[in-house]
Amino acid sequence: MTIGAALPAGDTDSAPNLVDELVAQTRQAAGAGLKSVWFSQLPLGQDAIAIAALAGREVPGIEVGTSVVPTYPRHPLLVASAALTAQAATGGRFTLGIGLGSQGFLGPVYGLDYPPPIRHLREYLAVLRQAFAGEAVDFDGETVRAHSPGPSTVAGGNDVPVVVAAMGPQALAVTGELADGTLPYLAGPRALSERIVPALPAGKRIIAAVPAVVTDDPDAVRALAAEQMAFYGQIPSYRKILDAEGADHPVELALIGDEKTVAQGIRRYYDAGATDVVLTQTGIRSSEERLRTWAALSSSGS
Repeated sequence: MTIGAALPAGDTDSAPNLVDELVAQTRQAAGAGLKSVWFSQLPLGQDAIAIAALAGREVPGIEVGTSVVPTYPRHPLLVASAALTAQAATGGRFTLGIGLGSQGFLGPVYGLDYPPPIRHLREYLAVLRQAFAGEAVDFDGETVRAHSPGPSTVAGGNDVPVVVAAMGPQALAVTGELADGTLPYLAGPRALSERIVPALPAGKRIIAAVPAVVTDDPDAVRALAAEQMAFYGQIPSYRKILDAEGADHPVELALIGDEKTVAQGIRRYYDAGATDVVLTQTGIRSSEERLRTWAALSSSGS
């Protein structure tokens, strides 16, 4: 049972250099006792794998990962090359988190045909498995074709763990077969224990991404979180997992309050079967609350 944090966590709009700020936040997370940091990927913004490689190399000991890199429209050999480099750069402390993304959001951004998601996930993971095993990739699928001229040549970069942002039954079935675990967001304790944990074989990693802020002003923070998280309720995959939890609005899954209140909420995720918790939205209002949250909760999973 370990606790990590999703980055960036605030303070980036005013930072003169985003990379420097994210490396600094990684140092702060390690100093607070967190075990991992996970970098987000947007269509136009920081490259999550590159940042993870840089931060992991600059801050020894902490696990780094991506939460998450959309598979569409990135070819798996390109993602594998970047991930193998990050694994070598960090001395084996990198985990690749991938996700299918939202067709309604990503389709218009890239202007390319969106593939059948579950078939694409299966084929994508099959290519990654070959690449990360140090094999020459030879794969012809319906959504992915990959034929590398030889095996991986990134010394020190093989055996990259892969987790998938899987929450639905079909995605979980593929994840259980071909990946090392899942990294769901807004899957509450009920949904976790009833839908996600039973769908995966024993030994798989279950990393619950949980909105959490330790604060003396919970009403104000909750109002801000409700505004920023509202759009997740309109995305079909999130709507289904929220319904499974019995939540009308995504903010109902946010743990906001004093140290005891938030720590008790985190404990429910471990009781539901999570192996790790990743704290999200911790810097939604201020760096002071972010650092307070990290310090207060870093010992909850130890």
